[in-house]
Amino acid sequence: MPEFPWPHAPTHQLAEGGTFFVTASTYGKEHYFGERIRLEVLERGLLTVARDFNWRVEAWAVFSNHYHFVAHSPEPPQSPDPAQSPDLAPTPEERNAKSLSQMLGILHTKTARWLNRRDRTPRRKVWYNFRESRLTFQRSYLARLHYTHANAVKHRLVPVANQYPWCSAAWFERVASPAMVASIYRFKLDRIDVPDDFDPRLPD
Repeated sequence: MPEFPWPHAPTHQLAEGGTFFVTASTYGKEHYFGERIRLEVLERGLLTVARDFNWRVEAWAVFSNHYHFVAHSPEPPQSPDPAQSPDLAPTPEERNAKSLSQMLGILHTKTARWLNRRDRTPRRKVWYNFRESRLTFQRSYLARLHYTHANAVKHRLVPVANQYPWCSAAWFERVASPAMVASIYRFKLDRIDVPDDFDPRLPD
């Protein structure tokens, strides 16, 4: 197995280019990733494409039918390209959106192909879409970090966030200072308005 692409230590400051909370779901909310190896492939794939596209991930959680992450987009260049007209140059938001779509397009294409080869369903649609929110307030950003770290608890998969193997909670508690962990975990999850009507628990 290739080396796991662990992110750098968290910074917990909004990025200049943009900081995003992203959610993506499988088509029809089907439990296509409901096995350990499938969750491992999805988690590794997400962190790998983020690294390749220079996105700095600070929190993530992957499940049988959806995933969330919080990440900083690549920082915009310090000075504009002199060869490009200022009127034609994309704004930081446009660069962010384009990069995010490309990054997740690669993730979804590769994981869908892998999954459909495994299940011998070559024409099956695996992914539905993704939605993103650009975070512009520090408190909103920090609250969504906690929400993402602890999302497995919300979905009643584990009693403690760091017990869920396919999320960032254990990594975060290992690499961040105790003060930083306590600060993030103080945010109340029931006060966060996030569309998250998924049930990743497998049917009996």
